[in-house]
Amino acid sequence: MAAEESTASIADFEKSLDELEKLVNDLERGELSLEQSLSAFERGVKLTRECQQALKTAEQRVEQLVENSDGTLETKPFTPDESD
Repeated sequence: MAAEESTASIADFEKSLDELEKLVNDLERGELSLEQSLSAFERGVKLTRECQQALKTAEQRVEQLVENSDGTLETKPFTPDESD
């Protein structure tokens, strides 16, 4: 079940990111009316927040495999600030 949710959330993230890229392209072309531009901007803000939340959730799930001094392996949360 967790793998299905993960796959679904990845697909949702990619779909949202694709839509966001299309909105940005549409806005950059400058061919939208003011009302369409405002609507696209509002949708873009919503999609950006959804993508940021999805990335935050994914980041919380990442773990690293480390070897202890006795040779055993264990997982611990990944923290990007740690030096090797």
